[in-house]
Amino acid sequence: MTHLINPIKYLGNELKYIEKVLEGESWSATGGSWTTALERAFAKKIGTKFAVALNSGTSTLHAALEAVGVGAGDEVISPAITVIMDTTATMHANAVPVFTDVNPYTFTMDPDDLARKITPKTKAIITVAIYGLSPDMDLIMDIARKHNIPVIEDNAQAVLSYYKGRMLGTIGDVASFSFENTKHISCGEGGMVVTNKEAYAEMVRKIGGHGFKNLKADEGRIRLNQDVFQNPHYKRHDVLGWNYRLSEFNAAIALAQLERIEGLVDLRIKSANLFVDAMKTCDYLVPQEIPDGYVNSYYTLGVIYEGQERIGVSWEEFRKIYIEEGGDGIYGAWSVPYLEPMMVTRQFAKRCPCIYEHVSYPEGLCPVAESIQPKIMQFKTNYRDVELAERKADILRKVIKRFASR
Repeated sequence: MTHLINPIKYLGNELKYIEKVLEGESWSATGGSWTTALERAFAKKIGTKFAVALNSGTSTLHAALEAVGVGAGDEVISPAITVIMDTTATMHANAVPVFTDVNPYTFTMDPDDLARKITPKTKAIITVAIYGLSPDMDLIMDIARKHNIPVIEDNAQAVLSYYKGRMLGTIGDVASFSFENTKHISCGEGGMVVTNKEAYAEMVRKIGGHGFKNLKADEGRIRLNQDVFQNPHYKRHDVLGWNYRLSEFNAAIALAQLERIEGLVDLRIKSANLFVDAMKTCDYLVPQEIPDGYVNSYYTLGVIYEGQERIGVSWEEFRKIYIEEGGDGIYGAWSVPYLEPMMVTRQFAKRCPCIYEHVSYPEGLCPVAESIQPKIMQFKTNYRDVELAERKADILRKVIKRFASR
């Protein structure tokens, strides 16, 4: 497999399993077995009773919101440093996004602001393990339990991350993972919902599977008895659902990567630590703070860049010079969701004017998030091997030394 452009993604059983899918009778999750195998293996790895595979990390969020009972006009709280998908998934459920500010050092949800943002309309809280780091789940869960609000963990960027000895995905009521191309497990597109609550798992499966009534928490196949299923008097659907099913091809690739997930995560952690070590030689690259008892699986390495103030070098100039020296592209943090054009122009309100008519998101809503977002740099961690990461970290040291001599 040396001919592959990015072999780090395909060093396991990916091609072997794809060939087996091609040789099989069914390529659909409604009748196949690879999706079922992935679900059972993923649940075992995370440590939950149930896992339901869907076709994206956004589908998983939407299905989870529907499963916990979020409906039209309800409020869903999520942090202001995250991708917009937490917001759009909330709107897919016809609910109203509410944003909390973040801790300026960990970039994760601020529990104090969460407590302030809860209203009688709050029906779910979405936590985000940003860049692979858990928020303070004990405080968040205490607040949620006080108000009887379900918690959905958005762990799209966190596989094998830990919070005080507990695996992320086992703390909230439901958890969502992503298998998008850049993630720890990547099969192009895909996602997984995990939970210990059978009712939630069954509803997630129905939401993602056209609402077929015979779908169960641990069973995604719908044609188990052809005599019953093909009968003209048979009634199939008892829930409004979407088509969020994961294909057998994607499931086979994800399963092969799950088999070696410890190695993939370990490589990201080692790569991130090399960059963190390089940054110790300056005071203007400040890595995301990792509290005691937390394990960050480092989807990427998040850093606050203070170079404009400390050395007179802009974010853009530092990135440009790092790339010119042979470094990889540094990624900026996504805009605070409510400052995206779709939100500022209120285009979202067209979806359901009666719900969103009086909803607005003024600038200044989450001042910490708005202040740190333009300063965040994301350094790559998904390298093919540690040696390549070492070379890139050495380039960063060279750039830092270059600016020190000014």
